[in-house]
Amino acid sequence: MITTLEEKPHIPAAPRKRKVPGWAVAMLGVAGAIALLSITSMQTHFPQLTSSGTTQTAVRLALPILLAGLGGLWAERAGVVNIGLEGMMIMGTWGAAWAGYQWGPWAALVAAVVFGSLGGLLHAIATVTFGVNHIVSGVAINLLGAGLTKYLSTLIFLPLSSNPRQSPPVQSFDTFSAAGLGDWLGELEAGQLLFISDVAGILRGLVTGVSPLTMIAILLLPLSYFLLWRTRFGLRLRSVGENPHAADSLGVKVYFHKYVAVIVSGGLAGLGGAALVLNPGQLSYLEGQTGGRGYIGLAAMIFGNWRPGGLLGGAALFGYADGLQLRSGGETVLALVYGVVLLLGVIVVWQLIRRKWFSAAAAIVVAVLMYLLYISLDEIPSEFVSYAPHMVTLAVLAVASQRLRMPAADGLVYRRG
Repeated sequence: MITTLEEKPHIPAAPRKRKVPGWAVAMLGVAGAIALLSITSMQTHFPQLTSSGTTQTAVRLALPILLAGLGGLWAERAGVVNIGLEGMMIMGTWGAAWAGYQWGPWAALVAAVVFGSLGGLLHAIATVTFGVNHIVSGVAINLLGAGLTKYLSTLIFLPLSSNPRQSPPVQSFDTFSAAGLGDWLGELEAGQLLFISDVAGILRGLVTGVSPLTMIAILLLPLSYFLLWRTRFGLRLRSVGENPHAADSLGVKVYFHKYVAVIVSGGLAGLGGAALVLNPGQLSYLEGQTGGRGYIGLAAMIFGNWRPGGLLGGAALFGYADGLQLRSGGETVLALVYGVVLLLGVIVVWQLIRRKWFSAAAAIVVAVLMYLLYISLDEIPSEFVSYAPHMVTLAVLAVASQRLRMPAADGLVYRRG
């Protein structure tokens, strides 16, 4: 007997697993990180790990990384690899110092954006119009930025500061603090209560000494997300980074969107340079002050999987490592090694639950080596402490490299037709 299509039994589709929202995953990650730092602080007797001073320093040091990474996000979502973030940042530092000592901090921000955007425009002309390899162009921008600012410093700053490597002092922004809330959080922080004092210390650092530049940088994250993921312009820009030929066939102006993305990228990197100049501990241009933060910003963007939320997490991690070593020195950084051992223990349990035997064994080996390092030293040598952010960068990229998904046409030279 032949069964017709109408007579076939209906097989219900398997129910889809409900995906956990990204914001919920982020909140769980933040809670887990605070709990880990709290336990580490209690076990090692180093409250500096979660103190308000460490948090405040970490925020200031994370700003340049966050802005540089956001600039890289704009460029790479349009399919242009921007290795030149470091050079654009350098140009932004010089522009901020040049305008800042003459007209104040707001002029410093505008000049930094303009100088960084000029570097982005040059990168766009080379890569988009002339089809130069993106890596080659980015390296050239880095060399040009360092050389150009050195020449301009000698030409302009030497008569003013008697030092061609440094600008005259720049006026800083007025900072804002939540006085009542900060005092209450300070009392909780001083109580040394497990988890509660740690959360209070972190929150107090976030609401104390906040500058307008910090507010601008934080607002740029949701603004970038809205523009790139919730507008027609953003959809077209991201389509250019995924498949420019298909986008062109649908009437999208590929060259225009690439140019806009790379120029915005340079402006954001320049703004990151201004964050270095206007840092209360610096307040001037100094040759070499970027210290590779453009590259670290690029690493934060990759760690964040080319998404603003993940980028924020990466910038916070690298800024925290930098702030911890600057404020507390080698003993506290060594205490953080103990926290890494605890984290590896959690990873071992998770991998065993998932039956990932090789990954669990590798995590056990690394945890044992880290613990032996912790018990054999009194503090991390100062020669290594200053490179803590760079070592964290390499470690994070090595761990996260298996779960990354870059835009499909990122780094490819596009030619119409």
